[in-house]
Amino acid sequence: MARLSFLILLALLFQSQLVAQTDSSKVKHLDEVVVTGQYAPQSLKNSVYRVRVIKAGQIGMRAATDVLSVLNNELGIRFSTDQTLSETDIVIMGMSGQNVKILMDGVPLVDRGGERQSLSQIDINTVERIEIVEGPMSVVYGTDALAGVINIITKKGKIGKNTLSVAARVQEETTGSSYAPFSGDGVHNENISVNWSRGKWQAGAYGTRNTFGGFTDTSSAYPSKAAKPKDQWITGGTIGFRTNNINAWYRLDYLHENIFAAGAMNTNSYRGLDQYYITNRFTHQLQAEWNVNSKLQINGAASYQDYKRNTESYIIDYRYNTKTPTDPALAGNEGQWDVSTFKTFFFRSTAQWTISPMVSLQSGIEIKTDKTTGQRIEGKPEIDDYSFFVSSEIKPLSWLNVRPGVRFNKNSVYDAPPAIPSINAKVALRKDLDLRVSYARGFRAPALRELYFYFFDASHAIKGNPDLKAEFSNSYNGSLSWQAITEKNTSLVTTVTGFYNDFSNRIAYVLDTNNIYTYGNIDKYKTVGGTIENNFSYKDLTVTLGFSYIGRYNSWYKDTAYDKSGSHEFTWSPELNSNVIYRFPKLQAQVGLFYKFTGKLPAYKTNTNAVTGSKSLILSETAAYHWADLTASKTIFKYVTVQAGIKNLFDVVRIQNNSDGGGGAHSSSGPILTGFGRSYFVGLSFQWTKK
Repeated sequence: MARLSFLILLALLFQSQLVAQTDSSKVKHLDEVVVTGQYAPQSLKNSVYRVRVIKAGQIGMRAATDVLSVLNNELGIRFSTDQTLSETDIVIMGMSGQNVKILMDGVPLVDRGGERQSLSQIDINTVERIEIVEGPMSVVYGTDALAGVINIITKKGKIGKNTLSVAARVQEETTGSSYAPFSGDGVHNENISVNWSRGKWQAGAYGTRNTFGGFTDTSSAYPSKAAKPKDQWITGGTIGFRTNNINAWYRLDYLHENIFAAGAMNTNSYRGLDQYYITNRFTHQLQAEWNVNSKLQINGAASYQDYKRNTESYIIDYRYNTKTPTDPALAGNEGQWDVSTFKTFFFRSTAQWTISPMVSLQSGIEIKTDKTTGQRIEGKPEIDDYSFFVSSEIKPLSWLNVRPGVRFNKNSVYDAPPAIPSINAKVALRKDLDLRVSYARGFRAPALRELYFYFFDASHAIKGNPDLKAEFSNSYNGSLSWQAITEKNTSLVTTVTGFYNDFSNRIAYVLDTNNIYTYGNIDKYKTVGGTIENNFSYKDLTVTLGFSYIGRYNSWYKDTAYDKSGSHEFTWSPELNSNVIYRFPKLQAQVGLFYKFTGKLPAYKTNTNAVTGSKSLILSETAAYHWADLTASKTIFKYVTVQAGIKNLFDVVRIQNNSDGGGGAHSSSGPILTGFGRSYFVGLSFQWTKK
């Protein structure tokens, strides 16, 4: 019945989703303009950093309903999701989400801990492109940028053109074989936006509803679901002003999210515990650029973020369908009616001087204040962070660009490294061959939960450690980019990269003498690996093909307490991805195939022989899997485009896992829910502009 309903909806909608906003121009890959980490917008080829760009055309072709759906196809990026709380951790180059800086228009986004809730709480319909810089960016962006940064760049109105535009989108998607039209089972996305510009002014507003009906499989006990239903309402607006020398704009985004976690019914009492996780997030941004003269530019950004997460818990009596609030004191779980708040003020200002054609200088300051409260947070802590940074681009020769930099930090709570240096260099070996090398020292500040978290119940005993120091790393990166073909209708760019990261003071769980887990600076960690990526285009065909091989450090390798026979210092995991897009200009249509192979993820865990007491290491692993999406879109009227396709072609649901995370307060094992089975979607979009 669900499939029949979906087919009927497909037939109805096929008279009129998102136009995959394809880049119809023939601009070559290396001519793309990037902004992340730059003094001023410049071409990808001239950037001293290696920057990966996901453009609007690819975002549109993915038919994504959130940012995660776009990033999951990228090489070297992995996700692990806590389906109970609908929270996702991201890993880049073998380093966890706590080491990945998430930015929106260059401003860091607030998250409660190591998981990156912000990635799933951004309206994908407002995203123009995504820029990814791998490797430490701590000089430019401060804490948490050890693994790199993901900069989500939003759409801006075009000031100077007197226009009014209206866009709307609706997309319906099954969850495996489950579907109900527009609400309930499946994935439902609706968006409308309005943009206006006249003379020096621009304004815009948008509204979006995202609904996910949850996912149930054989492991689910009635009425709980393996993946929890989620409703999101996102809205916001912008207003901007531009003259020849000044560009200023303000943006407000608001999110309301409700995740419903139904507890399994007790078959003896016919009762269960239902919980609602309710998030309200306000994000204010004010940014300005001032071109003082041809040699001096000043930029400023201020942001205030108010993030609140409520937990509501109710006892459900299924015999009478009644709902009763639980008593936290009786239940013994303070988190059942927890209200956690996170408030962040951020200010950043930079000045860029062009001293001569060979020397440019950038200096800047950052001020950040974090405040938090909650039943699982001790007290009402406040953290103030102050930074000053300076860097220079030196071009002594036409083929050489060297960028040294240093950042100075002062924090009110934790022991931050006083100075963070870096040096990057770009060498044009030939007109078509560029070498980039870098050394950087990075650092990660302890998360608020690591400093002040306090959680004790029947199955948890976790206490934060306010005496933590910041993690730091020494990282080395290199890349070689070859523009093998750069003809009018054909291009081929091949890039080979390598990296090595050595971490110290790594924060990890520690079990104290009272059997209470806390956090300590005890671990060393390393990652090493490389990638090869190819970008090919010929007329209306675009193909990418990439491979990565990443090694992760065996934390017990030098521990003399364990028998390490057969173990190695690193465990290795491969990845392969490929995207193929073909356009039919005369038909105003295109098709896209997006594929990724995620190799098995091995890890060592400890084992103690119950008889002899001897300790050894056992190799465990999370299984490999293939993922592919197939999409097609066609413009059917002047203002309307229809898009349809299949996601998760290989029907992935759970992958095998015999790793327990190496022990700790949150260890887990067993099959991991990775997908919801083969799913089908259809959608349409409307775009109207009046000049």
